[in-house]
Amino acid sequence: MDLVISRPEGLYCPAGDFYIDPWRPVERSVITHAHGDHARAGNQHYLAAAPGEAILRARLGHDISLQTLRYGERLLHHGVFLSFHPAGHVLGSAQVRLEYGGEVWVASGDYKIEPDGTCAPFEPVRCDTFITESTFGLPIYRWQPQAQVFAEINQWWQANAAVNRTSVLFSYSLGKAQRILHGIDAQLGPILVHGAVETINEAYREAGIYLPPTIHATEMKKSDPLLRKALVLAPPSVANSSWLRRFGDYSDGFASGWMRLRGTRRRRGVDRGFVLSDHADWPGLLWAIEQTGAERVLVTHGSVGVLVRHLRELGLDASAFSTEYGNDDEDIALAEAEPAEVLP
Repeated sequence: MDLVISRPEGLYCPAGDFYIDPWRPVERSVITHAHGDHARAGNQHYLAAAPGEAILRARLGHDISLQTLRYGERLLHHGVFLSFHPAGHVLGSAQVRLEYGGEVWVASGDYKIEPDGTCAPFEPVRCDTFITESTFGLPIYRWQPQAQVFAEINQWWQANAAVNRTSVLFSYSLGKAQRILHGIDAQLGPILVHGAVETINEAYREAGIYLPPTIHATEMKKSDPLLRKALVLAPPSVANSSWLRRFGDYSDGFASGWMRLRGTRRRRGVDRGFVLSDHADWPGLLWAIEQTGAERVLVTHGSVGVLVRHLRELGLDASAFSTEYGNDDEDIALAEAEPAEVLP
């Protein structure tokens, strides 16, 4: 019997009678992380890794029925041993290890390989079957070191400040914004944030993650000259909205793995694109899969077909899992561009 199967409600473990990141309300859910496409409201009971508790409650309600486990702590449920292991994606993100009947499966949720200091780094877990994402599952996706990206953001911010233009950087409020805050040079000027970002910042700070001081964007007066020297972090949803009027003639940028594609940058209509993703790139996906030692790999959301074919060529038993993930933290729809649009 397969330890995990795909059902209309989500990924289901028949032996344990629970779902992993269900997209429809269920009785028992095991959650890999707090992004909206993986953690949805309406479940009767939630089980998640302890570092993500504050964010899950902030997003789903403080009164949800939530049980947590420390990374590596084992829980026995209906004969299934379950444990969480760091995924390196965002604070509290986890891979779910399941052991039953002599078999070990790992459902990875979303993950990235490069440690960033804002969450526990990815931990390879040996298993027989590995369920992997493939958000950036194409050979064109190869990330540069994040320190280089942060240096580019610093230079862009400095150049704008030199001509008294506010720098508005769009980034996802959970994970990406905090990673940027942790990595940039906070001495360059004031850092303003949208309320959605600051809510998550508070959870990160409470977890002991260092983030530089930030100011709620609405608290600085439009007449304050420091506003023209500021970096503003805001979610993509406020792009082209009246919320941005307070910044006058600003320069905008977008931090996302999809900025690897020129077409995506054009459609976003921003001045600058910074290639920074909280997902593994092509080499990262292949490395993570190899590290598990799994002979069977089930591929979910993203460039599923390409990764499945490649893994089969490597001699692995690879196939696709149909899911409803991938429409929250880094929208798959942004990736629709011709191969010729790839940036050098």
